[in-house]
Amino acid sequence: MLLCIYLLTLCGNGSIFFLVIFDQHLHTPMYFFVGNLSFLDMSYTSVTIPKMLSKFLMNLNTISYPACFAQMYIFLSLGSAECLLLAIMAYDRYIAICSPLHYQTIMTKRFYLILSAVAWTGGFATPLTATLLALKLPYCGSNVIHHYYCDHPPLLQLACANTSFNVTVGSSMAAFLILISFTLVVISYIKIIIAILKISSHVGRKKTFSTCASHFAVVSLFFLPLIFMYVRPTASYSSDVDSLVAFLYTVLTPMMNPFIYSLRNKDIKEAFQRKISCKYSISNME
Repeated sequence: MLLCIYLLTLCGNGSIFFLVIFDQHLHTPMYFFVGNLSFLDMSYTSVTIPKMLSKFLMNLNTISYPACFAQMYIFLSLGSAECLLLAIMAYDRYIAICSPLHYQTIMTKRFYLILSAVAWTGGFATPLTATLLALKLPYCGSNVIHHYYCDHPPLLQLACANTSFNVTVGSSMAAFLILISFTLVVISYIKIIIAILKISSHVGRKKTFSTCASHFAVVSLFFLPLIFMYVRPTASYSSDVDSLVAFLYTVLTPMMNPFIYSLRNKDIKEAFQRKISCKYSISNME
């Protein structure tokens, strides 16, 4: 089942990513961010699921010390970048729906490239301090991580030293990034809903509201478990509960994103049809 989910995630996000690159009709700010999200989701799941599969299929249930910290840092960085990117995407939709006449002048190519760079740079900078502090801790006790990947809270459980400072730093930085990103998303969607209610056409209002509601549902499914996992005042950790919660944003959300954000979209469907028609025409000519 996990392998099927992983392959579905790669196929769905990979298709969107390459469509955005190669189809000229999708070279817009919205689809540029969607392409970034697809690449993030492919990378995000590839940090954890292949290792999980190697354990299930070949009983390879060990990971080296450097690989464990590398997995933790890359995973946290990609997750942080996705938080920022989802906030940027919500802002993009807010501008498109609430100020459509000013969209082209606000969302210029230079501006949306800067926003994307902020998401990636901020994502990889945020967990750097917590990772470096965790590296300095002595690990002289148990070497069994009660989780299905190397993450900050369960890794601190293995340290044979006082980790209160590490917990404070990790929770503070996570809280700042996650809560700020989620707040920006909520504010954007509240303004979008207010704008939707002003739409005179009942069909247009229903269609726009349905799209935004599904977007917000998936965003909430990503952010709320993150808040539960990382915004904590203490190092309290329950392996069973937290592993189940982590499964929501590490496996399910990346799989669902292509279907919610892209595959129901008219432009994406038309891009698929153009590529299929082009390939079919080339085959007939051969």
